[in-house]
This record gives sequence, C-alpha cells and structure tokens, in this order.
Amino acid sequence: MIQGVVIKSTGSWYLVRTDGEGVLQCKIRGALRTRGTKSTNPVVVGDRVHILVRGGDKTGVITEVADRKNYIIRKSSNLSRQTHIIAANIDQAILIITINYPKTTLRFIDRFLATAEAYRIPAILLINKTDLYNADEQGELLKLCKVYESIGYPCHKTSVASGEGLQDFTKLITGKVTLLSGHSGVGKSTLVNAIDPELNLKTSEISDYHLKGKHTTTFSEMHELKFGGFVIDTPGIKGFGMVNMDKEEIFHFFPEIFQASHLCKYYNCLHINEPGCQVIEAVKAEKISLTRYESYLSIYFEDTEEKYR
Repeated sequence: MIQGVVIKSTGSWYLVRTDGEGVLQCKIRGALRTRGTKSTNPVVVGDRVHILVRGGDKTGVITEVADRKNYIIRKSSNLSRQTHIIAANIDQAILIITINYPKTTLRFIDRFLATAEAYRIPAILLINKTDLYNADEQGELLKLCKVYESIGYPCHKTSVASGEGLQDFTKLITGKVTLLSGHSGVGKSTLVNAIDPELNLKTSEISDYHLKGKHTTTFSEMHELKFGGFVIDTPGIKGFGMVNMDKEEIFHFFPEIFQASHLCKYYNCLHINEPGCQVIEAVKAEKISLTRYESYLSIYFEDTEEKYR
C-alpha cells in the first residue's frame, strides 16, 4: 500500500503522483463510488489517497481518500447527484475574470467568493486581458477593484499580450497549491503557459460570434511549476450553483455584510426587510455595494432545483 496525490481526474481513471512509484494510472474501489456521497466525484484532484498497486500492469486501485483540509464545491449539472467538487487541499483560489471577451458577471464572482469563504479558502481576483479594454471597460475594471479590495479580496491585473502583471502572478503562485477557475475563454491556460512555457497547456481562441470561450480544459489537472508550487487548471464553468449552505448562514460568507450584521436590531435578522437592519442601512448609505447585496439575495432566494453547468 502506497500513498500519493491525485493530479488528474477523467471520471473513470485517475493519475496519481505517488511517494515512490512515480505517476500511476488508478481506478477507484467500487465502495468509494457510493460511500454516502452526494457528489458526482468521490475522488478529486488534490486528494491524498491510499493505493493498492497491481504488479502486472503497473496500475493502482484507490482504496481510501484521506481527510481533506478543504475543498471548493459547486452544484452539479447532473441532477441525479447534488454536488461537484472542483478540487481539494488547496492553499488559495484565484478566480480569473474578464471585463469582456468574454464578460464575467458580478453575480458569478460573488458566488465563487462566497463558496471560498464557506470553506475557508483564501480567494484572489485576477482581471485578465487588460490590453483589450476600451476606456469604458477600463473604468469598469477600476470600479470592480475598488469594491472587492475594500472588502479584503486582492485584485491583480494581467495581460499576456503586454506582459502586465505576469511577474506578480508568478510570485503569487510560487510555492503554493493554487486553484485557477473562471469561465471558458478568460485565459487560464494561456496565463500559465506565459509563466511556465514548458507546460504547454492546450488553449483556444474565444468565439468571435458569441464572445464566449470554448471548453479547452476537459478535466481538472494539477501541474507542477518549474519555479515551485502547483496550479490546478479546471474546465471553464458557466454557472456557479451554491450548495451546502443554510439560508440563515449565507450572509456569513459575505464579509462586509457579516460585519454590518452585528449592529442589527434582532440577532436573527436575515437582512431582507426586517426593521432595524443595519445591513440594509449600509447598502442605502453605499457602505455596502448594491451589487454584492443583490448577489446575497439571489443566493438566498435561489431555486434549489435550478440547473447549473
């Protein structure tokens, strides 16, 4: 029995970087598939696993998954299962966003950040393709950074074309296990290739007609960086459905709303229409961003049967 870390998941086979046997192709023991999980993927990239090695063909069977220190999760598009875990045991999550080409909505950003808060994963926003933006879009970028930096989320700007921010991006991920996420077409793989060309990750252009990305990364995969650390490149996601959150606790995952809630008149205030709600007052006074508050409400009133991809 040996141990290792899952570096790629294709749904049926897993690549595991082991502690002494190199990289092995593995399958999972049948009992793991249904062991009380409501997830589409009982084993994920970043998992520390125990493996039984088959001598003949040098493959392995994953028999056990060690306890995770954290993970990031979203609602699955497969309605027979409830959740899809994107990755586990990560040091930080970087959401790569674009003001345009394609556009990343604030609602999507806020859902990702709330999930990171729920699982105590430090989150960072990286605004990519800055060389493409006109004056109005540059203004939108500055407003976005002002909102999120005031809450405590670092914002970084990058452009592979101009080289802006690439050194900072390298420093940001050196020596850490970093999850990279975002819509298809925001440039996740292109950014990684720019700072570590030897990885040669597959990339593609966005659709000229829809200005939306095409799926290039099919499966989550962990890549070792030549300068130290690992990045987990994930398939582009269109929607971010929230799971495992009690309605009464959702506001805990919006730091500025949680902070203002301590001043509310009632301890069980939900910050919707209650008298004496200091969150609502802070929104009116523009101390809390209206878009952030609307994101909170959208999660609170979300249709749990809604399908996300």
